Amino acid sequence: MTPVEAERPRALLAGASRRWVRLLPWAVAFVLCVVLLPTTIVVLTADYGLNGGVASALAVAQSAPLLLAVVRPLHAWYVVFAADVAGALALLGVDFEQRLLWPFPPMELVGYVALCLALGLRERRRTLVLVWLATAGANVGLGFVAPHGSGAKELLFTILGGVALLLGGVLRERSEVQRRLVEQETISEAERGRRTLLEERARIARELHDVVAHHMSVITVQADTAEYRLAALPPDVREEFTSIAATARESLGEMRRLLGVLRNEEAHGELAPQPGLAQIGQLVEATARTGGPVEFTPCDAEVPEAVGLSAYRIVQEALANVVRHAPGAATHVSLSVSRPADGQGGEQPADGQGGEQLAAGRGGERLTVLVVNDPPPEPPAGPLEVGGTGHGLVGMRERVRLVGGTLDAGPLPDGGFRVAAQLPLTEEETT
Repeated sequence: MTPVEAERPRALLAGASRRWVRLLPWAVAFVLCVVLLPTTIVVLTADYGLNGGVASALAVAQSAPLLLAVVRPLHAWYVVFAADVAGALALLGVDFEQRLLWPFPPMELVGYVALCLALGLRERRRTLVLVWLATAGANVGLGFVAPHGSGAKELLFTILGGVALLLGGVLRERSEVQRRLVEQETISEAERGRRTLLEERARIARELHDVVAHHMSVITVQADTAEYRLAALPPDVREEFTSIAATARESLGEMRRLLGVLRNEEAHGELAPQPGLAQIGQLVEATARTGGPVEFTPCDAEVPEAVGLSAYRIVQEALANVVRHAPGAATHVSLSVSRPADGQGGEQPADGQGGEQLAAGRGGERLTVLVVNDPPPEPPAGPLEVGGTGHGLVGMRERVRLVGGTLDAGPLPDGGFRVAAQLPLTEEETT
């Protein structure tokens, strides 16, 4: 927004979402101007006996600024207030009936109340208080020169003006509070998503620590026992193994110290081995016990531990979402190893034997994780879980990104949901 646009005054209710609401102030101001202008001239001349030229000038000064009030209500108030006071003084020079309202005739009251309402919708509290004090001061001051004495009805100008100012101010502050609440909710949602992302990353780091620590421990043990397992090692080779063991132990210690930053009270006691492909069947059985049929196509391929852990967590979150949002829906979970060269991503059976030969010949191979559920038999009456973060896909995407894979998740045309992840099985794919 340019400085010129920032300084340009906005019309009342210009921020409303509906077009008819934005046009409402202009319509009201136009109707008031069209109705009050001739009415003021007729009443001042016919009922009060004021000169036609003076009456016309007062009518224009009291009615036309109502159009300006849509954009600049305070500027319009200056003109209308001065014209109303001038009209009251002009009426002192004519002889009118005692039954007629003075110092401000009814049509002036209508226009002034509408103007005060516009002021309340735009100006600050301090300005509204000053406007009301000026209104009351003028009303009381003119009461001392009333031609037929003063009474309670002469204070309508002050009372109705104050009510309109109060009503407009309340509506403006209520609108401001609602706008700030919407902004705060937007900020809170963004912060909640960011916090969920950080928590998921910390959880992934803790889980991967167990995977990496296992390999580092194996390296340490193999290096330490090399001189006992391998006969006639040269001294320089023995020193090399000793150095490897020391470096591995140091790296493992540094990793554990850094991981302490990510640990929290809830993370204490996480000593169970991290799950993998072999434990996905248990997830499926647990989900099936909740009442929804689950079809499972397993895969016995040897995969890296990080890939197996990511696959397990993806299936876990996908099945949890089925239980939450589509209870009783039929679900299909499948794991398969595919090659891009197959064109269709065909499944490559793996028997779990000859792990080294499989790893050596799996260039470009990917583990495909697919979880698809049908629509629920009956629409759920409400969420089965209260207080969820609503950011389960955040964790899935982080785990897929960790191993260099891809994730495709979204609703299906028939009302179901599909989660498909491609996780590379080679180091070259993940770097």
